[in-house]
Amino acid sequence: MAFTPTPRQLTVIKSIAFVLALLPFFALAYLVAADRLVEPLQYITRNTGSWTLYFLCITLAVTPLRRISSWNWLLKLRRMMGLYAFFYALLHFTTFLWFDHFFDVQEMLKDVAKRPFITVGFTAFVLLVPLAVTSTNAMVRRLGGKRWQALHKLVYVIAPLGILHFWWMRAGKHDFNKPILFGLIVLALLGIRVWWARSKAAASPAVAAPRR
Repeated sequence: MAFTPTPRQLTVIKSIAFVLALLPFFALAYLVAADRLVEPLQYITRNTGSWTLYFLCITLAVTPLRRISSWNWLLKLRRMMGLYAFFYALLHFTTFLWFDHFFDVQEMLKDVAKRPFITVGFTAFVLLVPLAVTSTNAMVRRLGGKRWQALHKLVYVIAPLGILHFWWMRAGKHDFNKPILFGLIVLALLGIRVWWARSKAAASPAVAAPRR
C-alpha cells in the first residue's frame, strides 16, 4: 500500500527536506568562517558545483521514484529540490564572478567566450534562471500548465550541460570518476523517461484503433 502522508505529515517532511538541503551551505559557511580551508576558492567552487549536480539529480529522480513507488506526494518536493539546485548554482556562479573577476562583468563574459568549459557551465546557469523565476504557483497559472511544463523541460538540457562542464573541468587533472558517475545517473534518469515516452506512444495507436 502506497504511503500517503497527511497534510501535517507532509509539512513536516517538507520542513525536514528544506533544512537538510541547507546543511551543505551551513557546513561550507562554517568552514570559511572558521578558516578551516587550505584553498578556500577551489573548495567553494568545487563544493557548490557538486551540490548543484546533486540537486539536479535529485530533482530528476522525483518523477521515476513517484511512478515506481506510487508516492504521488513526492511531487510536492520536486520544486523545492529544483530551487536548491538553482541556489547552489547561484553560489557557484557568484564565486566565479566575485573571486575570479571581482564583479567585472565584461571580463567575466570574455572568460566565458574564451574557455569552453566555462561557456557550457554559464549556459546551464542561464537556462536555470527562467526555471527559478517561474517556480511559483502564480507563474504556473500565468503561463498555463502546458507552457510551464514545456519550459521546465529545459532541465533535460541543463543537467547534461552541467555534466559536460564538470567533465571538462576535471579533464586537466584526468580525474573523471565523479563526472562519469554523475553522467551515468543523469543518463539513467533521462533514459527511463525516453523509454516511458516510447512505450506510451506505442500503446496509443492500439488504444485508438477502432474495434472490428
